[in-house]
Amino acid sequence: MFGHNEDGTVFSWQKPSIYSKQKGRRIRLKHVKLITDSAGDINKDLCGKFTRVPLAIRVGDREFVDDEELDLKELLRAMKESTEAPKTASPSPWDFLREYTGEDCVFVVTISSQLSGSYANAVLAAEMARKKKLTRFVHVFDSKNATVGQTLVTLKVLELIEEKRAETEIVEEVNDYIENLNTYGFLESIDNLVKSGRVSKMMARLGSALNIRLVFGRSPEGTIDLVEKVRGTKRAMQKLVDLIAETGSNLEKKICGIAHINCFEKAQQLYDKIRERFNFKDVIIFDGSGITTVYGNEGGLVIAF
Repeated sequence: MFGHNEDGTVFSWQKPSIYSKQKGRRIRLKHVKLITDSAGDINKDLCGKFTRVPLAIRVGDREFVDDEELDLKELLRAMKESTEAPKTASPSPWDFLREYTGEDCVFVVTISSQLSGSYANAVLAAEMARKKKLTRFVHVFDSKNATVGQTLVTLKVLELIEEKRAETEIVEEVNDYIENLNTYGFLESIDNLVKSGRVSKMMARLGSALNIRLVFGRSPEGTIDLVEKVRGTKRAMQKLVDLIAETGSNLEKKICGIAHINCFEKAQQLYDKIRERFNFKDVIIFDGSGITTVYGNEGGLVIAF
């Protein structure tokens, strides 16, 4: 059921002979394949459960592929040493099409269409697959999210596949899940924002002197917006906890995901705070992906629920 491709660069998951009810009749889905781009975060428990199509990262004159072979500490070192802001590139339509070809049923989850061209390329590949009859069914979800929020959307699709839901039921329920998903985080470092020109050096020096942390959240449209500026890491972590209390509902039915960028101890502290205060169905810690590392930088934390 689980395995790696021959080159070892992508995980894939296929489950034969899944049955589902649709409009009162049972249909057979010979193969169901779940795909996501690498902007979502992962941990060892997820390895092999779906295919990850990697984005590319460029830091100065160095190229990194955001797959399971990526050395995150080396990426962080390269970003710190570079005077240029890192750049990222979406998977091409052909990268997605290669994964669709020959499958019976394919679900795809991408980073927000407002943040990357990954969604557009996945949709273009789906149109090509339908036109050439390379697969029977393909649906691409715009997660309107990134990092651990995108991961939770992917896990929701996986859950419904394992429940043997009909294709239309999966699409409807996941779209509803996306609309009700909350994602927040904070930056420990704004170096990449300074290098990209999005934050002035003067503001960065002021922020450093005042120990400012930027708390952000995702908008309903899938953009990343500033929520608040707080002083110090402890207050930033507490703000994330407070945001759960302010915006969360029916938490006993939900999973809370925590993504960290090379700061597992802080993630564990946040995990303990959340477990102590809220009754989530589960709380899971994930390692930040390469893309999360690029935009969140070392020490950043993200939650989604």
